Amino acid sequence: MRRYLLTLLLASLGLPLTSSSTLQAQTTSPATTQSYELIKLPYASDALAPVISKRTVELHHGKHLAGYVSKLNSLLKESGMPGSDLVRLVRYSSGAIFDNAGQLLNHNLYFLQFRPATAEATKPVGALAKMIEASYGSFEAFQKAFEQAGVSIFGSGWLWLACDAEGKLYIDKEPNAGNPVVRGLTPLLGIDIWEHAYYLDYENRRAEHLKQVWRIIDWEVVGKRYDRRAEGVRPY
Repeated sequence: MRRYLLTLLLASLGLPLTSSSTLQAQTTSPATTQSYELIKLPYASDALAPVISKRTVELHHGKHLAGYVSKLNSLLKESGMPGSDLVRLVRYSSGAIFDNAGQLLNHNLYFLQFRPATAEATKPVGALAKMIEASYGSFEAFQKAFEQAGVSIFGSGWLWLACDAEGKLYIDKEPNAGNPVVRGLTPLLGIDIWEHAYYLDYENRRAEHLKQVWRIIDWEVVGKRYDRRAEGVRPY
């Protein structure tokens, strides 16, 4: 049952190795080193401006995220750790491997949830919209609670909207490289609270960054993560 639930979680995030037979094979076959790659952005590096500038995107994706990919691959090679899908690695690793695997998973979800900036923010629709309204009273009330949670994070970390297998929503504050998958939740929407994600554009005005970021959220992507959290289907 545990392997089955993990398989569904992997699929809901659109990450590889979704079959239970593959996961089982990893525990019985000889160790092989998993190699991770830097994701390609589905938009131009200037598409998120002025919410997130081209310079910030290039540094964040091309330097910070690329650094996590390189470091994680080096750590896995040095340790001889068996190949594993990224969610499994985050859930069951620790130390430097967890830090770099967590940041890789976090950033993959982060960059793939955006769309080119528009003057007006869009809103979620469908099942996710209904659950947000049922849980928080309105989308606007959710936005306020989410922003307040992000401002209250001390130091560096991540702000998440996550859900459990039944669809219950959680606003989750994680320090450093934390991700809700560690507790068996599905991350739906994640905002990077590390200063490298916003300081060039907003300096110390984190609250303003959180208000503006709604303009680039692709709610179709986030909604699919919610809809398919337990279907075993890639959401994007």
